[in-house]
Amino acid sequence: MTTAKRDYYEVLGVPRTASTEEIKKAFRKLAMQYHPDRNNKPGAEGRFKEINEAYEVLSDSERRLAYDRFGHAGSQGFGFTGRPFEGFDMGGFGDIFDAFFGGAGARARREPRRGADLRAGLTIAFEEAAFGCEKEIEVARNEACPRCGGQGNEPGSQFARCSTCNGSGEVRRIQKSFFGQFVNVVICQQCGGEGRIITEPCKECRGVGRQRQRRRLSVRIPAGVSDEAQMRLTGEGDAGLNGGSPGNIYVAIHVQPHELFQRENSDIIYDLEVNIAQAALGAETKVPTLDGPHSLRIPPGTQNGRVFVLRGKGVPHLRGQGRGDELVRVHVAVPTSLTAEQKRLLKELAASLGHSSDGLDDKSILGKIKDALG
Repeated sequence: MTTAKRDYYEVLGVPRTASTEEIKKAFRKLAMQYHPDRNNKPGAEGRFKEINEAYEVLSDSERRLAYDRFGHAGSQGFGFTGRPFEGFDMGGFGDIFDAFFGGAGARARREPRRGADLRAGLTIAFEEAAFGCEKEIEVARNEACPRCGGQGNEPGSQFARCSTCNGSGEVRRIQKSFFGQFVNVVICQQCGGEGRIITEPCKECRGVGRQRQRRRLSVRIPAGVSDEAQMRLTGEGDAGLNGGSPGNIYVAIHVQPHELFQRENSDIIYDLEVNIAQAALGAETKVPTLDGPHSLRIPPGTQNGRVFVLRGKGVPHLRGQGRGDELVRVHVAVPTSLTAEQKRLLKELAASLGHSSDGLDDKSILGKIKDALG
């Protein structure tokens, strides 16, 4: 069994002689009372839709006239949607929508807005990345105008209310169609959503409120920073709008390669080249480190590719104490050209080792000597 619709005037609690303003006032009161976001009692949503439907018809002069003459049958041809927030004059419901959702459209433009983030690049040397340093970067950023403090008006002058939107910052355009009445809310083009007009623009920034400035900023590079790392300079980006906080600057670090060292996390690698005599007999040598030359003993019989570890000679840990290590990787160099005397001595060495030169293992040091002698 279908329940008969209640009289729209009864739904809103107004007489048939009620003015448009009285209908709007009644609708606002009831919508606030029965909106599902505020009233979770059973039947509240259905009551809200009923109030919505009644207001949609009675707030439109043409649809109200048809309803007064033909009742509910007269309003059916206008295509009621039966859904909240659709097909009725936002002029009556806009304030309620703002009460529930905090406002929208142009109102957000007057709220504080954070400034934009900026990016910069910085190239540093290998040693500077290892031990830290202090550098300068140059950036171009938007800053609040010092003359007007970011307001855009000449100091001492007054703002005027926008005549186009009457200070609301938005313009409502009503469109009618076969399906009913629709309201389109747009930002006021005259004031840009601010609701006010600058009567006397600032002579320094010409009413913009911000100026483009080039600044040199100091950047402290921490010890142990790696290539392609990114640092944040908080609050050094573009100035905010309407009292909003400034943005940040993100600095991308590029570390130049070193001519001697390679880096793996906090360790550094150094390739040490020794000749076959040093590898076979052992030797005392000095190797470079980030702290200067360091003595290293090569024991007799050192094989190609052996790695010696110098503890604490690497890069400082970025977020911790101590340092990494230096890894000295040995490369035994086999000569590619020999004098007659060097050839004679190596042949005597080969003979003294008790092996025929024709039977040398190609993977041994002497085998490599054989290849070098041809």
